[in-house]
Amino acid sequence: MGFWGRGHDHIGNFNFILEIEGLAVANFHEVTGMGTETDVIEYGGTVDQIVRKRPGRTKYYDITLKRGWGASNELWDWRYQTIDGDVQRRSGSIIICDTDGTEIERWNFFDAWPKKASGFSLDGKGNKSLLEEYTICVERLVKG
Repeated sequence: MGFWGRGHDHIGNFNFILEIEGLAVANFHEVTGMGTETDVIEYGGTVDQIVRKRPGRTKYYDITLKRGWGASNELWDWRYQTIDGDVQRRSGSIIICDTDGTEIERWNFFDAWPKKASGFSLDGKGNKSLLEEYTICVERLVKG
């Protein structure tokens, strides 16, 4: 029995797949920052003393990806292309899955490129895993 066996159960935030066209991107343990925001344009208020509001530009948040270090160099190579001035825009999906791996929902992002890559911190007394983090800019995010 999959997720839909009990309608009141919540979806776990740990079953997801990340796809970016042309890149092997398995093994990410965290994806954050998906979202949108629309600016508000205020006008009026002089004669009728009511400030009216209308939607302005919509912006899409950057998506941050975190995974264990050393999985592959494909994201670093993509980032380095951007540093060299060869911006390769790619589209992808973040797929939310049921406990049995069945796709429940998909968030598609478009025209993404990596704006940041950060490595790990080293601590001779530590016992944490090494993590790498990438931040990608997206121009559009669509649910479905």
